[in-house]
Amino acid sequence: MGRWQDTRGTLLVHADDGRPPTPVPLEIATSYRARTRGLLGRDFLDGALLLSPANSIHTFRMRFPIDVAYLDRALQVVAVRTMPPNRLGLPRLRARHVLEARAGAMAEWGVRAGARVSVEAG
Repeated sequence: MGRWQDTRGTLLVHADDGRPPTPVPLEIATSYRARTRGLLGRDFLDGALLLSPANSIHTFRMRFPIDVAYLDRALQVVAVRTMPPNRLGLPRLRARHVLEARAGAMAEWGVRAGARVSVEAG
């Protein structure tokens, strides 16, 4: 898997039934500055934002509700939550990465607890 840099890429959501993975446009935020900025000041997100490393997030000063998926080291989904603005998410002990998207997007893509995702950076 290696270490990512702040960049764009594609998130691949792998289905359990053998269907091809669902591709999702992805922004990767690994630097302290990019992770801190996150979705602040945005009115929407096309695709998803991956924060790495991270095991919790907040939605203070955000303008829209988001779906949050907590991922372990192997990029398996530990938990998925929908968070309205101005909330503090509790840390997930097994989580090493956090995936954020507009509210409702994770269900559309098939991201749920136990699902596996992969990242194609660059």
